[in-house]
Amino acid sequence: MIGVVILTMFLTLDLVKRQYEMNMLRKRSYTNNQTRLLYLNSIIGGRDIDCVNQLRMVRRTIGILCELLRTDGKLKTDGVVTIEELVCFFLHVLAHHVKNRTISNRFNRSRETISRYFNYVLLGVIRLQGSLLHKPNHVPKDYTDRKWKWCKNYLGALDETHIKVRVSKNDKPRYRTRKGEIATNVLGVCSQNMKFIFVYPGWECSASDSKVLHDALSKPTGLKVPAEHEVTEIYDFKDEDVETISTIDSSYEWTMWRNNLAMDMFDEWRGTKSH
Repeated sequence: MIGVVILTMFLTLDLVKRQYEMNMLRKRSYTNNQTRLLYLNSIIGGRDIDCVNQLRMVRRTIGILCELLRTDGKLKTDGVVTIEELVCFFLHVLAHHVKNRTISNRFNRSRETISRYFNYVLLGVIRLQGSLLHKPNHVPKDYTDRKWKWCKNYLGALDETHIKVRVSKNDKPRYRTRKGEIATNVLGVCSQNMKFIFVYPGWECSASDSKVLHDALSKPTGLKVPAEHEVTEIYDFKDEDVETISTIDSSYEWTMWRNNLAMDMFDEWRGTKSH
């Protein structure tokens, strides 16, 4: 009889303990959810300057990106993590180059969850290439924009930038910049409307600009120049009896036009910043 009573007491205590642990787990989950929502709201529900500082985008741009990922990127929620949260910690990693453990602490998610969903969003962004990258169109001959009317048949402007990356120890010397950072050389091409038409990453920083451009043009999936504007013949002047021009000095009119255009563009940019 005493043994039955003792057994009953142990079972009761075990049941109470399990119930207590379940309640604490629910309370902890609720607290984590509240903390996560407060942090998300402080980023995308506050001021644009706070959003830019954390994610490098204003709230409106993030909203557009989330909608694109839902439709064209084919991202779906699983009832656990929202699209907005996925985009937030994805952009946070890209903006600040932080590790999964840092994002895990800020968003109250496991590192496995952060890693899995980061790759999930990355796949969705890759699907957006048709929406984010515009088809290249050359500058027409009758183009009236004073910034581009002198650049007939041009596709736009191109430049290279350095983006920090993580590489193996053996590859670090090739990817080390003059400032001592480990980065990759990324070629970007923009249209006259400042829309990206081509992005080419992957080269180490020690590679010359001409080498990166030549590789981008030679790749089957690289930068394509419209067929009607390809250079089909290069004239050779080596046999002509003409004077060789070694340097070309800019004229006074051209220098003044260039300087005035630069000042106008700066004033226009400063005017947009003041609003």
